[in-house]
Amino acid sequence: MKALTASIFVLGALMFVALSAHADEMPTFKLTMNAGKLDPQTIVVPANTRFRLEITNAGSDAAEFESLELRKESVLAPGVTRKQVFAPLKPGRYSFFDDFHPDIGKGVIVSQ
Repeated sequence: MKALTASIFVLGALMFVALSAHADEMPTFKLTMNAGKLDPQTIVVPANTRFRLEITNAGSDAAEFESLELRKESVLAPGVTRKQVFAPLKPGRYSFFDDFHPDIGKGVIVSQ
């Protein structure tokens, strides 16, 4: 029984390592938000590929990443960084904006 338990534990640990390594292979793109300014305003991602967007609020007030087309939103306090994973996108352009600065904080994700 101890051998079986040890085998299950080892198998679980190996699966965790394999899944963690696979997750690290996901393309990651960075976006900095600062008082409505987005850097970069255009993010080019590979089509039909899951990807991660790392969003940082470098401003002194709150920011909100929002994309109605992609059904994603995230409120960030000053100095906060969040990561969001996106499902594979078909080739195209997908707009996003800073909901707290909608007049100036506009960007686009281009999937190609």
